[in-house]
Order: sequence, then structure tokens, then C-alpha cells
Amino acid sequence: MKIFASILAALMMVGCSETPTAETRKAPEPPPAPITGRQAFQMTYGPAHGWATDCQPMHVRSINLTSPKSGDGKAGAWEVLYVSEARGRQRIYTWSAIEAEGNLHKGVFAGIEESWRGFSGQDKPFLPAALRIDTPEAFHTAIDKSAEYIKKSKDKPQVNFQLEVTSRFPDPAWRVFWGESISGAEWSVFIDATTGQYLGR
Repeated sequence: MKIFASILAALMMVGCSETPTAETRKAPEPPPAPITGRQAFQMTYGPAHGWATDCQPMHVRSINLTSPKSGDGKAGAWEVLYVSEARGRQRIYTWSAIEAEGNLHKGVFAGIEESWRGFSGQDKPFLPAALRIDTPEAFHTAIDKSAEYIKKSKDKPQVNFQLEVTSRFPDPAWRVFWGESISGAEWSVFIDATTGQYLGR
């Protein structure tokens, strides 16, 4: 019994003499960075599929932020509109590098469900597998095909991207445009989102 008590006392003394281990420090978060349109689609598709298993994308649209700045086919925020034929509903999902105005929240955020009347005109969803060409590639092709516009002036509005189906082309196309909106764009070109081919203005 005395031997047991001696061992126990020795263990307690060793335990008390040990210095507490330093807490493991977490690595600092990397600074906010823009991502590509396809990356934004991939990040939002999982949550959208959880909302509606038959969901299909209708539009993918870039949103330029003051910081992080857009460039080379990447943007600080993206908006993806999904539709569900079974539910007759549509829902916007956004991805943002930061908390920002316009109901943008860091990471993926699901908007409010709204009614969807189904296919109408050229406004149609597309199959996710059709999105093979990412925005950096579409951007560089657009630059190559826009020499006339590029040479005109030095000061140009920011580039924006919108992926959509139009009646003009069989595949979904990236619309690469210089301006805040499609209607007010100074220059706009279409790049096939499946093949990467330049389709026209």
C-alpha cells in the first residue's frame, strides 16, 4: 500500500511540474480573392441540388467588387440562377469573396425561392455538362477577337460575364462585355461555353 502511495505521489509531482503545452495557433485566413465563373458555378451547384434535385442553371453572372478586384476572367462575386421544372420554382445562389452590399454574403448564399413559369422564348436552362469553357479562356478569346475595340481608347469600363442560352447559338455561350450592363455595354462578344469557339458580336 505504501509503495502504491509513493508511486501515486511521484506521478502527481511529475504532472504538476510539466509546463502547459502552447495552444495550436490557427493559420491566418488567406486574403479574399476573385474566382472564375465555372468555380462559382461548381460551388453553388451542390447547395442548389440539395434544394431541388432536378435543378438546372439558367444564367451565370459576374459581379465586380471594389475589393477584391476582378481581372483575367475572375470576379469577386457571382450570381447563378437555378430553376426547377418539377417545383415550378427558381432560386438565385450567390458566391462572394466578402460581405458586401446588394445582399452579398461571404461564401455561398441562397436567395428566396420564386415562381418560375417554365421555358419561354430564348430564356432556357442548360445542362451543367455543357459548361466546359471557363471565364479566363473566354476572356482571352474575346480579347483576341476585339482588337478593333481595344485599340479605340485607353479608358474602358470593367469587363463582365454572363452565361446564357440564346436563340442564336446551339450551345450556352459566355457573353463577355465591357460595361455595367448588357444594354449599356460598349462592346460585347459571344464565346461558346462548350467548345470555346468565338461566335460573334
